[in-house]
Amino acid sequence: MLKLSPSVLSADFGHLAEDIQIIDQAGSEYIHLDVMDGSFVPNISFGAPVIKSVRPVSDKVFDVHLMIDEPTRFLQDYKNCGADIVTVHAEACKHLHRTIAAIKELGMKAGVALNPATPLSVIDYVLEDVDMVLIMSVNPGFGGQKFIPSSLRKIAETRKLLNSRGLQTDIQVDGGVTLANAAEIIRAGANVLVAGSAVFKGDKTENVKAFRKIFSEIQKIVIKRRKADLLSAGTGNRIDESIFNRYRRNRFKKIA
Repeated sequence: MLKLSPSVLSADFGHLAEDIQIIDQAGSEYIHLDVMDGSFVPNISFGAPVIKSVRPVSDKVFDVHLMIDEPTRFLQDYKNCGADIVTVHAEACKHLHRTIAAIKELGMKAGVALNPATPLSVIDYVLEDVDMVLIMSVNPGFGGQKFIPSSLRKIAETRKLLNSRGLQTDIQVDGGVTLANAAEIIRAGANVLVAGSAVFKGDKTENVKAFRKIFSEIQKIVIKRRKADLLSAGTGNRIDESIFNRYRRNRFKKIA
């Protein structure tokens, strides 16, 4: 299932609760909350108290992305503030397997994020333990950056590896996601898209609906092709390129 996870890093912090309610009501499945410590990344955002303060305004999945050093120290805090998914960076954990286990022991889903230059091999031995792999398509720390094109290959390689092991693990992509590249990112193998500026800049409701329209059109095409047995054999969750070529010619240009 395709899911949108708007990053509140791009929201109006003076009206954060209101902005979250807007994207919730517009149809967003997740709420993406970027926690930065000024050490692992060169920026500071917010922490557990802010997340706790906005938890009552939405019952959507709180998708917490910890861009902090040694996140194991604070997992209980994020459980207490209402996190549903906690994603940690492989680069920030001395004992990644232990951290993943600790997240799950607290009753939350566990994700692992990889920075643009970090190879997939880093998470080879924990793939069976995670619920989501987050591919950073920008260098973390700031919103509004441009998508790094090589991320598409990394997404595709991640999906291929997961498929080879029979895993249905979510692939989330964070950084530079827009209405103009969403279809291409999904084609590569992602199914959870984080979008900040593309959602919160302008009409938030209409922006969420535009992403949802892309998702809906893609899902309809996939279902139709599956029924016709035209989905390429062996691609698993990757969608045949011809589907997207036709989709982008006939539909996507109108949306973008």
